[in-house]
Amino acid sequence: MNYQQATPIQEQAIPKILDGKDLIACAQTGTGKTAAYLLPLLDKISHAKHGTTSTLVLVPTRELATQIDEQVTGFGYFVEASSIAIYGGGKSEGWEQQKRALTSGADIIVATPGRLIAHMQMGYVKFEDLKYLVLDEADKMMDMGFSDDILNIVRQLPKERQTLLFSATMPSKIRDFSKQILQEPEEIRLAVSKPAVGIDQQFYLAFDRQKIYLLEHILKTQDVQSMVLFTSQKAAVSGIVRAVNKLGYVAQGISSDRTQEEREQIMRDFKNKQFPILVATDVLSRGIDIDSLSHVVNYDIPRAAEDYVHRIGRTARAATKGTAITFIADQDQDRVLKIEKLIEREVEKQNITESLGLGEAPEFDPKRFSGLGGKIGGRPERGRSGGSGGGGRSGGGGGRSGGGRDGGARPDRRGDKP
Repeated sequence: MNYQQATPIQEQAIPKILDGKDLIACAQTGTGKTAAYLLPLLDKISHAKHGTTSTLVLVPTRELATQIDEQVTGFGYFVEASSIAIYGGGKSEGWEQQKRALTSGADIIVATPGRLIAHMQMGYVKFEDLKYLVLDEADKMMDMGFSDDILNIVRQLPKERQTLLFSATMPSKIRDFSKQILQEPEEIRLAVSKPAVGIDQQFYLAFDRQKIYLLEHILKTQDVQSMVLFTSQKAAVSGIVRAVNKLGYVAQGISSDRTQEEREQIMRDFKNKQFPILVATDVLSRGIDIDSLSHVVNYDIPRAAEDYVHRIGRTARAATKGTAITFIADQDQDRVLKIEKLIEREVEKQNITESLGLGEAPEFDPKRFSGLGGKIGGRPERGRSGGSGGGGRSGGGGGRSGGGRDGGARPDRRGDKP
């Protein structure tokens, strides 16, 4: 699989896992965490008896579950190890296939907590021979409210096991949580919450209605080979896709509203370079590995500063280079300060809308706009003077003014009208 040398997390984690130690490992996204635990566990599985489930990997999203399942197949090509991804949202035969794997004892189960519990409640899941438990993207699972589900699952696992917790960030709630399920863990901490050095971070000030035209300018002037464009609102995905297609570029959208089959097909096509622009919500920001992604665009700024690091970590993976572009509307400005504090650097705020004939951009004045982010959908106009071209409300496209010029990027308010 063309692995020439171990990444720092792999170099530190693999010996500890082979030694049988419990482990808390904290490393930024894109540093090879999956291989750091899969390689030593596959080594252990290859020397053990088969026919029972020895390894359980819990993950926050279905995309990550399928990706890890694929990596098991790749890494374990010459190793006798079976695996299956267990997640919701598929067709009904998916449930039967999952049930068969759980009853026959696939070596490695990769699962989202909710769907695994649904199977466990049916009484046929057998974990009495389980030896290894991995919590991948633990901080994201906490954020998504899975902690009770995880504890519920852990209570039904053998006490004698090796537990590995991998996380991109290490908030105190993860530390407290780890004490409940790990025993005298070793700890690895690597450069937490810093974007890879190969990422060129560019910030552009823009009102919501200006964003689509700013995006058009970037597509025309930068060498965009493949781009993931993130929005915080799943309701905005289809509108942004339509707007980008209208500009003459091929884009598709992925969010939790899509069926699992649609999401998998779109991801496959995007990875195979069938189309250049993928519009996505944060469901895609964790652990999804896409080779040679040249650009990430934050159409709006994520609610948590850590999610900014995860989003832009989709590019410049494994020490390559990439470009991360972030649009800053007035209501997002206080979030910018949190991001800069987290990444410990200030990023230049570019103001080019006027030179592109789009009118003035918002002035960067976080104090003036602090608190607006929490009032989206309320009255964000207050505190804004004289409407210099009118900003929008929430990040996802289209302000109130500008007629139809928002490119239809507010499907949640206007239906499918352009």
